[in-house]
Amino acid sequence: MIDQAAAAQRGIRVLAAVGANAAAVAEHTWALILACAKSVITLDRRMREGHWDKARHKSLELEGRTLGLIGLGAIGGRVAKAGAAFGMQVIACDPWAKQLPDGCESVELATLLRRADVVSLHCPLTTQNQGMIDRAALAQFKPGAMLINTARGGLIDEEALAEALQDGTLRCAALDSFAQEPLTAPHRWQHLDNLILSPHIGGVSDTSYVKMGCAAARNVLSVLQEDAAEAPSPV
Repeated sequence: MIDQAAAAQRGIRVLAAVGANAAAVAEHTWALILACAKSVITLDRRMREGHWDKARHKSLELEGRTLGLIGLGAIGGRVAKAGAAFGMQVIACDPWAKQLPDGCESVELATLLRRADVVSLHCPLTTQNQGMIDRAALAQFKPGAMLINTARGGLIDEEALAEALQDGTLRCAALDSFAQEPLTAPHRWQHLDNLILSPHIGGVSDTSYVKMGCAAARNVLSVLQEDAAEAPSPV
């Protein structure tokens, strides 16, 4: 995180490569949702151990279920559209969203937590929402719901999440970001079978790196051009 106030005091402009990794993160979100719903990792491990679980396993069908998005920016909007394509009911909580994708319903956070079968986080981390998914929030989740986080680790009370996964409050969860990174071993997540982990690589793809580099270059050129325009004309 960059201290933007400190940068401004020093005359340093801070710009973001907005949307450069939106497609990559949205795709990774759906990879995690599907891996949870279809028990991909568990079934793969079981087969490698010599088991054939066709007669006893049932995956979760997403069509007709509810996808709840907390945050509806460039990434959340893409995830919403894919959810609609899967035949899901899509609801979202984002007070700052200028417009919603077709078929997406705006709801309050408490309503979203009660209704959603899949809750996916796509909001920035601020002092106001630090630890927003805490014990009280998790207690409002629909029984058997899934939680996906490809946003920021600090949004979740990790101890509370571990408890919710262990006691069956949640069916499963998938995390791509963590309160402290990188994770060190041993850590609390290693022994939870209903949790999928990835090392904060949602925005890392062959194409997103090119997009981020180009956006950064455009930002630099924009600042230089603004500075040149504001500079006094030579006498």
